[in-house]
Amino acid sequence: MENPPIFTNDTIVFGILMLCLGLVFYTSSIKSGFWKSFYKIVPALLLCYVLPAIFNSLGIISPDWKELNTAGELVEKSSNVYYIASRYLLPASLVLMTLSIDLKGIFNLGPKALIMFLTGTFGIIIGGPIAILVISAFSPETVGGADFEAVWRGLSTLAGSWIGGGANQAAMLEIYQYNPDKYGAMVLVDIVVANLWMAILLIGIGKSNKIDRWLKADNSAIESLKQKVSNYADSITRNPTVKDYMIMLSIAFTTVGIAHWGAGGISSFLSNTFEIFNDKSSALSSFTSTFFWMITIATTLGIILSYTKTKQYEGAGASKIGSIFIYILVATIGMKMDLSMILENPGLIAIGLVWMTIHAALLIGVAKLIKAPYFFLAVGSQANVGGAASAPVVAAAFHPSLATVGVLLAVFGYVVGTYGAILCTILMQIASGS
Repeated sequence: MENPPIFTNDTIVFGILMLCLGLVFYTSSIKSGFWKSFYKIVPALLLCYVLPAIFNSLGIISPDWKELNTAGELVEKSSNVYYIASRYLLPASLVLMTLSIDLKGIFNLGPKALIMFLTGTFGIIIGGPIAILVISAFSPETVGGADFEAVWRGLSTLAGSWIGGGANQAAMLEIYQYNPDKYGAMVLVDIVVANLWMAILLIGIGKSNKIDRWLKADNSAIESLKQKVSNYADSITRNPTVKDYMIMLSIAFTTVGIAHWGAGGISSFLSNTFEIFNDKSSALSSFTSTFFWMITIATTLGIILSYTKTKQYEGAGASKIGSIFIYILVATIGMKMDLSMILENPGLIAIGLVWMTIHAALLIGVAKLIKAPYFFLAVGSQANVGGAASAPVVAAAFHPSLATVGVLLAVFGYVVGTYGAILCTILMQIASGS
C-alpha cells in the first residue's frame, strides 16, 4: 500500500483482527436463521481469513505502507502483527497441539500424504513453463524481457516460494539476479494467487466429506487417528485451573524461546563454519533460515514432550489454546491480502492463476487415481505453496491432532524447495525462448 491505512498502531490493528475473529465465532455459534444457512456455504475459517483482507482492501489496516518522516522523506513502514503471530504464536501452537500427538498413528496414515506432497511439487515445477507457453500465445510481451529483467527470472522466485517458502524464494532471487526494482510485482503475484488458492482449499474443508466420496477415498485412517486422539482427550478431560493455564503457556513459550535460541545458533554455526551456506547462489543457503530451524525445533520438542507427563495437559485444553493461536495467525495472514491488487498487473496474475490451476488439476487427478482423501490433497498442496506458516493451519482445520502432518511436509518442502525451483526455472527459460 502506498498511502498509510487509517490505523497504523499495531495494538489497534490487533484489536480489529480479534473483533473479526470474535464476530465469526459468535455468528457461527448461532444454529438457526440466516447464520445457520450462511455457514453451510461459507466455512468459518475462511471468513476469519477474508474479513481482515476486506479491512486491508478498504485501507483500514495494512501489513505495510509508505509515509513521510520528519525530514520529509518517504519511508517504508510495516506492521509487526504477522511477525509476532508467525514467530511466537505459530511455534507455540505447534507445541500445544503436538502434546497429544500419536506419532505412530500419523505414520500409519500411509504414503499417500507424501505422494500428494510430491505431486504438488511436480505440479509447480511443470506449471511454470506451461503457464508461460499458454500466456505467450495471447500476450507475448507479458512473458518477455531481456537480461536481468527477463520475466522467467522473476518467476523463479515464485517457484522457490511455492515449493519451499520464503528462504527458498530469497535464494532464487540471488541465483537468477532478477531486477530488484521489478521484484515487487512478483511478490504481488505470490500474495494474490497463493492466498486465493488457500481460500479455495479452506472452502473445500467444509465440503471434505462430499469431496472424499467423489474421490472414492478411504479416509478411515484419518478418522481413526482423530477418534483416538479425541478419546484420549476425553479420558483425561478436567476443568482447567489457573495453574494449568500458566503451566501450559510456560511449556509453550519456553519451548518457543528454546526454538528461537537454537535456530539462531544453528543458522550462525552453518554460516560461520561452512562457506557454502553463505553462497546465495547455492541451494544450501536456504538452510540458514532461522524460521526453518525454529519450526523444526519447536515441532521436535513438541513430539518429545508428547512422550512425557505433559501429554496429560491435553485434558486441560492444550490443543484448544493452540487452536486459538492458529486462528490469530489466520487473521494476520488474511490481513496481508489486498483484494484490489488482483487487477493491478493482470498479465502476471494470469500467469500465476494458470500456474496454480495446473498444480491443482494435477493434485485432483492423482488424488482421484490413488483415492487419496481431500485432507492429503489440501495439506500436500499447502505444504508446498504456503510452507510452514500455513500448512499447519489447513491441517489443523481438519483436526488439531493433524497439524503436525502439515509441519512435517512443509519442513520437507524446505529441503527440496530450491532444487525443484531451479529445475522449474530452467524449464521456464526454455519455454520463454531465452
